Amino acid sequence: MSKLSEHDNTILNCIFNPHLPPEDNISYPPEKLEDKEDSTSEVEESKKLEIQAIQLAENGKLTEALNLINKAIQITPYRPSLFNNRANIYQYLRKFEDALNDATKAINLSTDKYKRTLCLAYCQRGILHRKAENMEMAREDFENAAKMGNDFAKKQLIELNPYAALCNQMLRQVMGTWN
Repeated sequence: MSKLSEHDNTILNCIFNPHLPPEDNISYPPEKLEDKEDSTSEVEESKKLEIQAIQLAENGKLTEALNLINKAIQITPYRPSLFNNRANIYQYLRKFEDALNDATKAINLSTDKYKRTLCLAYCQRGILHRKAENMEMAREDFENAAKMGNDFAKKQLIELNPYAALCNQMLRQVMGTWN
């Protein structure tokens, strides 16, 4: 069984992801993004409240969800996932500035122990920047998430760069004429 070179992997990525510019088809090492938290009684209680808050938000009970996530933050104010999830709730409540502040707080609190939350918070903040038409800031956040392997962020970068999408389309047309 032969191993593919980095160049071969890049070519395959271009074939399977034709809408990405070639420079964005770089293969990142497969890294499982996860949060690695200590298991203390406070963290466990905070996690339970967080899960309940997410379930309430999914059921449209946003005020109750916000109250529970705020209780969890009081217990463990250093857990970035709480701020990222509260940012989600704020978005549903159309409190976009509060959502942006919480996504930023989640990013700032994320250490090497919280890679999953960091990636999600970059995506969320990128969406918020895009909604506010701060395209350069959105691009920066999506680039950070894309470097962590997030496919959603990669697709957002394409949408933010219409020239790259146009170049890929032209390249496909040229390659099609050679067949």
